[in-house]
Amino acid sequence: MGRPSTKAGLMLAATDNYRKLNVLISGMTEKELLTEFDFEGDEKKKEAHWKRDKNLRDVMIHLYEWHRLLLNWVHANQNGGRTPFLPLPYNWKTYGDMNVEFWKKHQSTSLEEARRMVEGSHNEVLSLAETFSNEELFSKGIFDWVGGSALGSYFVSGTSSHYDWAMKKLKAHIKNCRDITDR
Repeated sequence: MGRPSTKAGLMLAATDNYRKLNVLISGMTEKELLTEFDFEGDEKKKEAHWKRDKNLRDVMIHLYEWHRLLLNWVHANQNGGRTPFLPLPYNWKTYGDMNVEFWKKHQSTSLEEARRMVEGSHNEVLSLAETFSNEELFSKGIFDWVGGSALGSYFVSGTSSHYDWAMKKLKAHIKNCRDITDR
């Protein structure tokens, strides 16, 4: 399925990918849940997030915090603020530092709590998306605070695309755990 470009597509992709993510998680073994992520040996995994996230909780917290970014941004701008998507002092060149701060903030959050937080924020994001028309989500120029993009692209990035990212990371971790067992 391509990147959603309609409200119906957004809702379907977000719901379907969230379900797939939860099915993947529910199929993880105890060993896969307890083994720390280690992607050091994979030359293709150079982005900072491959080193940052050490377990499922870290991945879930990342999803939660990006849901909160989206929710806070939309609500602030609907209430008349002129708020950028990324909170100061961050920008699109330094958002990796923000992700590290999210990671640090949640090192004492339990996996169970992280999963509850993501479920709640996922539902909140979908409920918020429902309040917009297809045109409001996927036509450019509807909301001046969105800039040159469509509002829906932020919802897609914060849901289905981010869930794809999480599943890719978890599948790589699961493969690593199985490769260790097979040796």
